[in-house]
Amino acid sequence: MIQEEIKISHHINNKIKMRLIPGHFATSHSHITHYFDMTMLKIRQDEARQVARTIAKQYSYSTIVDTIVCMDGCEVIGAFLAEELKQNGIMSMNKHETIYVVTPEINSSNQIIFRDNNKVAITNKHVLLLLASATTGKTISSALECIQYYGGHVAGVSALFSAAKQVMGQEVHSIFSEIDVPDYKTYTAHDCPLCKAGKPIDAMVNSYGYSVI
Repeated sequence: MIQEEIKISHHINNKIKMRLIPGHFATSHSHITHYFDMTMLKIRQDEARQVARTIAKQYSYSTIVDTIVCMDGCEVIGAFLAEELKQNGIMSMNKHETIYVVTPEINSSNQIIFRDNNKVAITNKHVLLLLASATTGKTISSALECIQYYGGHVAGVSALFSAAKQVMGQEVHSIFSEIDVPDYKTYTAHDCPLCKAGKPIDAMVNSYGYSVI
């Protein structure tokens, strides 16, 4: 049974509130003790702008960003982030002196790809990866490998929530972390103590939401 959600405010910007639900949830890579609902942060204009503003402050003015690759439905945040980075003096090497905001495709084999018409935004570009949440870091790894495969140079990694602090040598900048949810735990499916204790899975979760079992 899904429990009532809890709201946690960002430690600096209290206009940013993360909604989370305690329980027993299964992702494609792990079992977790909390589901992080980022929906309103991603689709509400004011909240998305606040998130973008906070993320932009995590990057030095000397950082070069040509492209923002948005995962997990973060396109609204990505568009605001492009504006905030430009206002903060972040340079773009693009011909038109603007930042591309693109979303990759996930094919039937669960591979992250860019079609030929979008490669121009990746190849030889300084790319910032933006995603909603990261538990094990596997999604970040796959996305970074994809960016590098298409000839992109990773400029940074940002997430709304991340349990991973570093992936493939890249620091993961996040709005929220495990510090904000001290009782949050992630386990492999084979070593999950909740499963061993006989607690049923409450829902299957991914970046689109959750489905109660």
